[in-house]
Amino acid sequence: MSFYLASASPRRQELLRQIGVNFSILKVDVDETALPQESAEEYVRRVALAKAQAGLQLRGNDVHAVVLGGDTAVVHQGRIFGKPVDRADALEMLSVLSDSVHEVYSAVSVVSSSRQVTQLVKTQVTFHRITQQQLEAYWASGEPQGKAGAYAIQGLAAIFVDNIQGSYSGVVGLPISETAQLLQDFDVPVWGLSDSS
Repeated sequence: MSFYLASASPRRQELLRQIGVNFSILKVDVDETALPQESAEEYVRRVALAKAQAGLQLRGNDVHAVVLGGDTAVVHQGRIFGKPVDRADALEMLSVLSDSVHEVYSAVSVVSSSRQVTQLVKTQVTFHRITQQQLEAYWASGEPQGKAGAYAIQGLAAIFVDNIQGSYSGVVGLPISETAQLLQDFDVPVWGLSDSS
């Protein structure tokens, strides 16, 4: 069995290493544009599965390959916040999230030649009021670029968070507990989990 991560995300790589998973990286190109009328739940499930399937396709006829794909979206009142396209987009997203509650949807898909499983984890995050000065300084830090919702909870944006209910690692990009169980189901070795436990 060979295990692959279909993601270039350093956050997902770090989280997998944290739980003792050995993996190789597959670079996949998947369109992450939300479809018309697609719910946030449907969106993250579809994209995570598409990444995993694209990774499996790269392995060709390797019947022993197991591939993980993940996707994370920040959602505020039904609106999906992807990665900001520029400064104005990032500041607008963060202004909306300021002094309010939003959800982070994180989907994990694990696929092999014989089966596929996708799991979704929802986490509720509350931000306190973010001042205009903080917004400008945060953008200037470079951290919002390439991040869903224009923020990284594990980085400087931690100061914006009043409360979190759910999976912290899910907000970072990969819900660890759920991922570990999925990998165990696919016989991928994970620290602390074994068939004999």
